[in-house]
Amino acid sequence: QVHLVESGGGLVPAGASLRLSCQASGFIFNKYAMAWFRQAPGKERELVTAIAWSGTNTYYIDSVKGRFTVSRDNAMNMVYLQMNSLKPEDAAVYYCAAREFAPSAHAYEYDYWGQGTQVTVSS
Repeated sequence: QVHLVESGGGLVPAGASLRLSCQASGFIFNKYAMAWFRQAPGKERELVTAIAWSGTNTYYIDSVKGRFTVSRDNAMNMVYLQMNSLKPEDAAVYYCAAREFAPSAHAYEYDYWGQGTQVTVSS
């Protein structure tokens, strides 16, 4: 069975930091690109960041550049998202996703998804 399990969300004030974790199992982790998406109420799911299978290539949307950092540990089947200087507009459910071989900006192209973890940022 394939599982992606996110953790680390919470309720924090603007300017605070959170570190999200995603534990993967049931597939060949180092053959998959990984990504973090987020979805706020009333909005479409959007890509936040993606990381290639090797961890050597990363992508960030403009709104999080300089504040968020994605990383992965293939030996432990883990993906992380360090979020600093959080803003109210960052509030959303954050999802971990996996796509074989290469990352994509399109949610529908991903193969596996976690259940999501809630991030709430007060102003």
